[in-house]
Amino acid sequence: MKNEIRVFAPASVSNIACGFDVMGFAIDEPGDEIVLRISERPGVTITKITGENGRLPLEAELNTAGAPLLSMIDKLHITCGIEMEIHKKMPLGSGLGSSAASAVGAAFALNELLDLGLSKEELLPFAIEGEKIASGSVHADNVAPCLYGGFVLIRGYNPIIDVVEIEVPENLYCTVIHPQIEISTKEARKILPKTIPLSDAITQWGNTAGLVAGLLKKDFGLIGRSLQDVVIEPVRSMLIPGFDEIKKAAMDSGALGCSISGSGPSVFALSSSLQTAVETGKSMKTALERFGLSGEVYVSKINKNGPRIIELK
Repeated sequence: MKNEIRVFAPASVSNIACGFDVMGFAIDEPGDEIVLRISERPGVTITKITGENGRLPLEAELNTAGAPLLSMIDKLHITCGIEMEIHKKMPLGSGLGSSAASAVGAAFALNELLDLGLSKEELLPFAIEGEKIASGSVHADNVAPCLYGGFVLIRGYNPIIDVVEIEVPENLYCTVIHPQIEISTKEARKILPKTIPLSDAITQWGNTAGLVAGLLKKDFGLIGRSLQDVVIEPVRSMLIPGFDEIKKAAMDSGALGCSISGSGPSVFALSSSLQTAVETGKSMKTALERFGLSGEVYVSKINKNGPRIIELK
C-alpha cells in the first residue's frame, strides 16, 4: 500500500495578452512541490510550508492546497486522514499561477496516492476550490493549464467548465521574467475597467480568435499579430516598473509578442526558436535592471504534461 507521494505542479501563464480570463498555458519552471502522507488523524493536517516566509495559513480550510483536499474528502467520502507539506518554489503574487499550482498539486497528489481514478475533468472542480481562496472568484485560466498541461481555452463556465485543449507549434518557446516585486491578484482586478468601448471589444475578439487560429495553423506571423491586448494591459502595465521598455526589448530581440503574465508583475514573450527566446530573456532582464530591479528569467517550451509524480512510496 502506498503511504506517501511527492508531486510537482508547474507554473502557468494566463490571459496571454488578448485572452483575459479565458486562456492559459503551462511552463516547465518554476512550480510547487506537494507531499501527502496517509495519516490516522482525520481530515487534512498541514505539517510544513516552505518558501513563503510564513505567510500562508496552516489551517487547511484557508489554504489553497488544503481546500481541494477537504472538498475531495467530503464529496468522495474518503475516510483516512491526510498530512501535507507544501514547498513553494515560486514567489507569491508573481503572476505565474502560484496558488493554482498548489491547488492542482494537492488534488493531483491525492488522486494518485489513493488510486481514485479521477480524470482531469473530474479533478478540475476540486482544484478550483483552492483558486477561489486566492483570487476571490472562479476562474480557471491558471488551474486548467496547470492541470491539463499545454495551452487551453476556457470557453465558458455554465453549466460546467468547458476546457478546450489547443495544440501548439512544436517550436514555440516562452520566455518569462519575474521582477522582484509582488502584485496581489485581488488588487489587480480592482483597477480593471467596468466597461470598455465596443471598438476595443471588437479588436480584442479578433485578436483572441486570431491567436487560436495562429496556433492551430502554426502561423507564427498570425500568432504575433494577435498578441495584442487593448483592454487589460494598458491598465495593469502601470503597476510594473519599466514595462514598456521590457516589452520593447523583447520585440527588438525578435519575439513574436510580449505581454503581462496573469495579473503581473511577471512578463512573458513568445518566440519561434530557443535561440530567440534566450536572447529575449537577456534583453528583458537588461531592460528591467535599468529600473533598479532584479528578476528571474525562465525559458521553456509549452509544458504539455502538467503535474507529475516525483516520488511514490
